Amino acid sequence: MEFRQSSKLKDVCYEIRGPVVDTANALEEAGHSVLRLNTGNPAPFGFEAPEEIVQDIVRNLTNAHGYSDSRGILPARRAVVQYYQQRGVPNVGVDDVYLGNGVSELIQMSVQALVDDGDEVLVPMPDYPLWTAVVTFAGGKAVHYLCDEESDWFPDLDDIAAKITDRTKAIVVINPNNPTGAVYPKELLEGLLDLARRHDLLVFADEIYDKILYDGVEHHCLAALADDVLTLTFNGLSKAYRVAGFRSGWLVVSGPKQHAKDYLEGLTMLAGMRLCPNVPAQYAVQAALGGRQSINDLVLPNGRLTEQRDVTWRALNEIPGVSCVKPRGALYAFAKLDPAVHRIVDDERFVLDLLLREKIHIVQGTGFNWPRPDHFRFVTLPRADDLETAINRIGRFLATYRQ
Repeated sequence: MEFRQSSKLKDVCYEIRGPVVDTANALEEAGHSVLRLNTGNPAPFGFEAPEEIVQDIVRNLTNAHGYSDSRGILPARRAVVQYYQQRGVPNVGVDDVYLGNGVSELIQMSVQALVDDGDEVLVPMPDYPLWTAVVTFAGGKAVHYLCDEESDWFPDLDDIAAKITDRTKAIVVINPNNPTGAVYPKELLEGLLDLARRHDLLVFADEIYDKILYDGVEHHCLAALADDVLTLTFNGLSKAYRVAGFRSGWLVVSGPKQHAKDYLEGLTMLAGMRLCPNVPAQYAVQAALGGRQSINDLVLPNGRLTEQRDVTWRALNEIPGVSCVKPRGALYAFAKLDPAVHRIVDDERFVLDLLLREKIHIVQGTGFNWPRPDHFRFVTLPRADDLETAINRIGRFLATYRQ
């Protein structure tokens, strides 16, 4: 008997760790050095965890032998509550906070608890593909709304409004955005919330990059802008605190919770089914949120992350036939290949050929549910000199590449 994957996985994909990864792994096993720019993983590029976070985990290891509350330990949840109170989110208590094994787990739980077969969820295009994958896995339909490259990758409110139907249950807002690096102004967020308000939509606010901001732009916490819209805000330690491997994230429920009692009971049930989040990593949360915010130095005008963003944006735009909107946040650049110059018909094949020839691993734009094979995402985590070298190699590759 042949055992096959569940039919529920038929249309589920996650290209950031997709088939090209197998080729990258094989190259490394054969002795090649591969520049891994497929994930926003700070540790391999010399970003170390803040010492106070590590020490808090070490000091509390003897307290972490057993299960915690299914939502997470109280000190960590209190720290999350205080953080959002400081950001202006009203009426949030410790029972509104769920800790998770990274934000990814919490995204899956929150969508599974909400979506029935045939339900629709509005997801940005391009998106962080986990959102599309989990909606699909839950039996729903991810309806992709346009983020407009000609308008700094901001969501098109008219396009969103046109795609709302009687099956639409929720809208996903990723701000700062992965993969584009866009940071949304307050007026745009208020327009998104107004659509949610008028159509009784739940809002999923993915704000994992809320501290990684450039050029003095301000991040507006979506939940602080409307206390009359049910909002689930996702955040964690992976990016701003450079501890992706700790898998320490949180979800905060705000807004009119009295109208979501049944949904929240389902979410709490799923939290209990996983028993609890990883307990040692929960002890990092209070130290992180209450300690020195070392990320602030990294995003200063002369900070390492800003320098790397600047080098990436400049060097990509210097490649003939390549353009890139300047990222204002996050750790990525979403570059466009001019189809009149680079006639790419299969962008997965393009990234595979680049990997095989140059040993650089990027992700194709269609992996982020962009509809055309004319973009790719580039991670800005390597040091500036390494970025310059890598992008120059991509430029040389493109100069002779044909499909």
